[in-house]
Amino acid sequence: MESRLKVLGHPVHPMLVMFPVALLVTAVLFDVIDTVGGPDFLGEVAYWNIAVGLIGGLLAAAAGAFDLLAIPTGTRAKRVALTHAAANVAVILLFAAIWVVRLNADSRAAGGALIAIEVVAVAILGISAWLGGELVDRLGVGVDRDAGLNAPSSLRSPTPTRVREAR
Repeated sequence: MESRLKVLGHPVHPMLVMFPVALLVTAVLFDVIDTVGGPDFLGEVAYWNIAVGLIGGLLAAAAGAFDLLAIPTGTRAKRVALTHAAANVAVILLFAAIWVVRLNADSRAAGGALIAIEVVAVAILGISAWLGGELVDRLGVGVDRDAGLNAPSSLRSPTPTRVREAR
């Protein structure tokens, strides 16, 4: 099933996903390092990583919704996609709660309880990432219908002859 939202022939959702994942995971690492005696500024950097990761996560979710809505109901792909989406919503909500707590605190640094919640959120994010891989690699969601080892560039619109030769 080909992606519904593309830029220059490539699906937008996977392009956007890497940023919030990297920012949120890095925020947790910075918070752990800050808590065990690392430089004081890491708590502040982690706070801003979460803020930007939340914005990126919302953009990635919006792009993913286009593909989710196009998946036929009653399929394994739809069930996996709904689980993937629900896990990502949980991650966004957990990190949003952490961000709000830190927004109103005297210090932007996280304490033990917030870090524990962050670790749970990142674990859920890892499961969700695996589900996203399952959707693409196993179930073919977001994959161009003319994909193949000799497929033409996505910047060119394939001619019927070229598509047949590529398979």
